[in-house]
Amino acid sequence: MSNRRTALAAVARPRSRPDFRQRTRAELLESAGQVFAEKGFDRATGKEICERAGANAAAINYYFGGMDCLYTAVLEEAHQRFVPLETLSAAIAGTKDARAKLQAIIELGVDKLMGPAPSSWMFRVLGREIVAPSPAIETLLEKQGLPKGRIARSIVGEIMGLPEDHPAVARGCISVLAPMLMLFIADRRTLKRMLRSVGWRPADRKTLARHALQFSLAGLTAVARDARKEDQD
Repeated sequence: MSNRRTALAAVARPRSRPDFRQRTRAELLESAGQVFAEKGFDRATGKEICERAGANAAAINYYFGGMDCLYTAVLEEAHQRFVPLETLSAAIAGTKDARAKLQAIIELGVDKLMGPAPSSWMFRVLGREIVAPSPAIETLLEKQGLPKGRIARSIVGEIMGLPEDHPAVARGCISVLAPMLMLFIADRRTLKRMLRSVGWRPADRKTLARHALQFSLAGLTAVARDARKEDQD
């Protein structure tokens, strides 16, 4: 009988305060991501975010200190769900060849692109921020963007056989990243209507990754050849 009472008491026991707070904060973050993706930061309201999260109107100030800090937290969460710096660094760790590193990065991106994540809010939030940056972009750049940029310049520079600070290397980084970025932020239905036979099935992952790698390597090789020729003239 005592065991039964103990079990019933455990079921009836209220959730601990830290667990409740953590859950509420996570629900606010998720709801805010959805609203920011749909409406942008300027048109999003704290009232709608709190209603979607099932939280009271003061919750944003309590958990985040205001809408600006909430938006910064949403950007950081979106980036963490995408490809955070730690995941990128782990993907190329132990790989000495620059081409193999580029392949690992492209495959990582394709895995994210072909997975369930593109249907969520994170790409739309990041896409909005890239197209129309807010002051919050500075925090994201310092923590994630700039370190990733250094990694990209190192890999592309080695592939091209040029110094990392060479202008052609910077252009090469943009040319490699831009097509993938476009696929992430573009609407799939629109792309399918425009291009008809773009493959989005899981089976198409290897084909897309191989295409992106071949396209990138061919372009970088050609640009590097012209850049070295111009440097010699």
